Formats: sequence, structure tokens, C-alpha cells
Amino acid sequence: MSGILAGKRILVTGVITEASIAFHAARLAQEEGAEVILTGFGRVSLVERIAKRLPKPAPVIELDVQNQEQLDGLADKVREHLGEGVDLDGVVHSIAFGPQGAFNFLEGTWEDVGTAVHVSAYSLKALTTACLPVMERGGSIVGLTFDAQFAWPKYDWMGVAKAALESTNRYLARDLGEKNVRCNLVSAGPIKSMAAKSIPGFEELADVWNHRAPIGWDLTDPEPAGRGVVALLSDWFPRTTGEIVHVDGGVHMMGA
Repeated sequence: MSGILAGKRILVTGVITEASIAFHAARLAQEEGAEVILTGFGRVSLVERIAKRLPKPAPVIELDVQNQEQLDGLADKVREHLGEGVDLDGVVHSIAFGPQGAFNFLEGTWEDVGTAVHVSAYSLKALTTACLPVMERGGSIVGLTFDAQFAWPKYDWMGVAKAALESTNRYLARDLGEKNVRCNLVSAGPIKSMAAKSIPGFEELADVWNHRAPIGWDLTDPEPAGRGVVALLSDWFPRTTGEIVHVDGGVHMMGA
């Protein structure tokens, strides 16, 4: 099979609905020749149902990134599907969560903030190190962020968590370069997904893109971001690490 991911094996987290960037990354990865394994949190049966809408079958492994026991057992679960001696070539981190209190900057408690940072930022390190035993030849880690350069309306402590995610990515890139593991992020524009529905005031935040994206932005189309993820998983960026690639219609570079 031809394609920029031909023969590669990719683990994708965060597939919840067909509207998610992770789903489109998984779909495009398969179309580009990869074998895909998914992880699911909580309602694994839901992820299994969504997985049936991919071009090819994809097994689902249960994974709660706050559960150390599940993280410790992840490599063995992956091996069950890949076979002994077969490694992963890439991992997609599409995991973020903040309690409602995290969306109020002045009133958010540490309990709220700590959960947001743990799930949305520390999990990049936790997931990556859990996968290292099945990435002995190296590979590519690709995460999803929402541009943490700015104080966005309504985003509050989740914006701080994304800043922590971006910093975590740089430190992982530093420490894993000697293992031939590249670590990069795609900074995507807003998408009307299930995750977006949990953000109070999402419509106000997303409206920025209606006015400031010079090349345009479709809130209902996750594919451009998914393409960015697949490109970074491929061998076309062999010496790119610690980078943030913006797939946001150009909003990140606009001034007043």
C-alpha cells in the first residue's frame, strides 16, 4: 500500500465522535497506509462503535491517563495487537479536560486547575513514556494544542494548561531526541466537537476566527488539522522536533 504512512503503526487517543480531530487523524492515517490502534476512556464501547466508521478495523484499548496502572500496562496491550517484536511508529495525543471551575480564572480552585493540567498537559509526558517500550526504533509523538500565546476569552485555566502542554512538548523533544523520538504539536483552530461543547462561551471564542482568519476557517471541518497531524507522523519531517505547527487559518500571526 502506498501513502506517506505506509507500513507504520500508530496509536491514536481521543477518538470520541466523527467530529473530533483525532477521528480524522486516524482515518487519514489509515488512508495513508498506517495500521491504527485507538484508546478509549470510560465508555470504550462508544469508541468501538465510532471505530467502525473508519476505513479499516481498529482495535480499542481502554486508557485513563490518570490511572497509572493502565499506563503501566499500555505497552503490553499494544503488543497484543501488534505482535511481539513489532514497534509503534507514532502516537497521537488528543486528550484535554477541565472541570467547569477551570473556565473561571479568578475563582478556579487548585482542584479544578490541577485536574486540567494533569489531564491536558502532564498526560503528554505520561502517555509518551508509557509508549517508549514499544518505540525502541524511535518515532513521532504528535499532540494537539490551542495556541497558548494569548489570553483567550472564556478559556481561562485551560489556556494555562495548554501553555503547560506546549512546554511539556519542548522538554520531551529535548530528552527523547537521543532515542530518535520526535515530539511536535499541531495548534488547531476551534472545531465544533464534543469537547467544544464543554467550554462555556465557546461561540464567542470561535467567532474570532470568523473575522481574523486570512485564509478562512471552517468550524465544522476537522480534516485540515488531521492532515497536519498525519504529516508530522510521517517521515517528511525527519529533523523537526519541539515544534508547534499552526493549522488555524492564519489567525496566530494576525496583528490588530
